[in-house]
Amino acid sequence: MPSFGARLAAEFAASRHLCAGIDPHAPLLAEWGLDDSAAGAERMGRDVVAAAAGVAACVKPQISFYERFGSAGFAALERVFADARDAGLLIVADVKRGDIGSTFAAYAEAWLAPGSPLEADAMTVAPYMGFETLSGAFPYVRSHGKGLFVLAATSNPEARDVQTAVRGDGRTLAASMVASANAFNAAESSAAGDTGADSVGSVGVVLGATLKLADFGIDTAERVSPALPVLAPGFGHQGARIEDAAEIFGGIGHAVLANESRSILSGGGEGLAARVRDRAERITEALYGRS
Repeated sequence: MPSFGARLAAEFAASRHLCAGIDPHAPLLAEWGLDDSAAGAERMGRDVVAAAAGVAACVKPQISFYERFGSAGFAALERVFADARDAGLLIVADVKRGDIGSTFAAYAEAWLAPGSPLEADAMTVAPYMGFETLSGAFPYVRSHGKGLFVLAATSNPEARDVQTAVRGDGRTLAASMVASANAFNAAESSAAGDTGADSVGSVGVVLGATLKLADFGIDTAERVSPALPVLAPGFGHQGARIEDAAEIFGGIGHAVLANESRSILSGGGEGLAARVRDRAERITEALYGRS
């Protein structure tokens, strides 16, 4: 199976950089005229998948909005995932799991193991007990074409004090997560003999588009090889302008997945496909100067 990074590279080569968020919380479901229920969450998710197919690089369901409905919510999520796989869309499970040893390995098995009912292509992970606590997921990255997005610099204000804390080696915690992801990707790329200029790593980071990344000690001036995938929330409703994407992310902008949730979900099901296409075209234009 091709690596997650290779599959991302194919999306980027096709100028697809939109990550369509699926956030079926109660106010949005009401806006769509849907019940705040597992069935409502399923309907929204499947409609977003249909609108994103062939337009977005991936979909990103926020798992909390499904798991609040218990087993019915997970059954609904499985059907959303099945639609996404049938449509050829990459699935990023926004689960933000983090733990140690066998516990984290079990999280990775749930969300990344081939054949799991909840199998996704990548998952978001919280590394703040140490980057190496994520090692339970590494076999799925190496052998099963899966990916990780590591929280590094997030846009919620509560995170700043933690993520800008300076380690003994002088790096901020956020910068150390970026460095660890780059080091992992470089080692895997070297082992696989994949050192091409267009290669993309399978372990990425989450960097908020509303942030000044330099404040977090993160240098975006130079491209790295393989490219570091960046999952970038914050565009649209949170205030970051998609037109500024190239400036915000600099040398790593060519591997950005611009997450859009509220901007495509607000307004209900009517016009959804047009909103998804508009946001996809705008991120392409921002990064490449064309739509």
